[in-house]
Amino acid sequence: MMTDAPLAGRGIAITRPVDQAAALTEGISHAGGTPISFPLLTIAPLQDFAAFDRAIEMLPSCNWIIFISTNAVQQAMPRIAMKFPELPRTLNFAAIGPATAQELTRYGIASILVPATQFDSESMLALPEFQDLKQQRVVIARGVGGRELLAETLRARGAEVIFAECYRRVNPQQSAGNLPELWQNGQLHAMVVTSSEALRNLLALAHEANWVKKVLICVNHARIAEAARENGLRVALADAPGDAAMLQCLIHHLGKDAL
Repeated sequence: MMTDAPLAGRGIAITRPVDQAAALTEGISHAGGTPISFPLLTIAPLQDFAAFDRAIEMLPSCNWIIFISTNAVQQAMPRIAMKFPELPRTLNFAAIGPATAQELTRYGIASILVPATQFDSESMLALPEFQDLKQQRVVIARGVGGRELLAETLRARGAEVIFAECYRRVNPQQSAGNLPELWQNGQLHAMVVTSSEALRNLLALAHEANWVKKVLICVNHARIAEAARENGLRVALADAPGDAAMLQCLIHHLGKDAL
């Protein structure tokens, strides 16, 4: 039977931006674990919004705008709402997942297309609405850079794709900090990594050190899991997106009943 504190004595580093880690941090603490804040990404505003502003000027002639993260909503929608107090009626909204969709509802957007299960580009591209896009114009609201699969596939299906890049992702860490020492002292047992970019930042900081290959890397997507395994890391993949599934993954692999 699971104990009331299944993660007691377990140190777990969370690599998400601080403002996105609160719920998981609380869950780990409630389960008796010790959350360790070690953000490998932070969200920064653009230094120049001119290109973004040019992109959103085209919204009245667009069919879709796709938001690929809650960050995209938070950074883009205030400027869009300022430009268009009344949103173009011909514009349809899509969100990569339910959290992103929920963020959009704060701006009075009620009809939002969201994948039903897995929340990634592949699932978005599987939706019936995005199969035949001839003579359609699609805006993708995202951070600078990122995966090109969504845009490339939409173009192959006939769409004109416009990027509305509205924020930057920055690694706030200059080194692995005290993580090696924590692992050496038996105080670091796992790291939560929920983006491919955060994984790349971790690998760059760790420099193939022994500790990073011993710590359990808990991820939320098969693509991240594959990349981690290719780099010789120990990996645990959560059964579903979201904080609840990640917490259960941690308990399953690190909890006292798992030993």
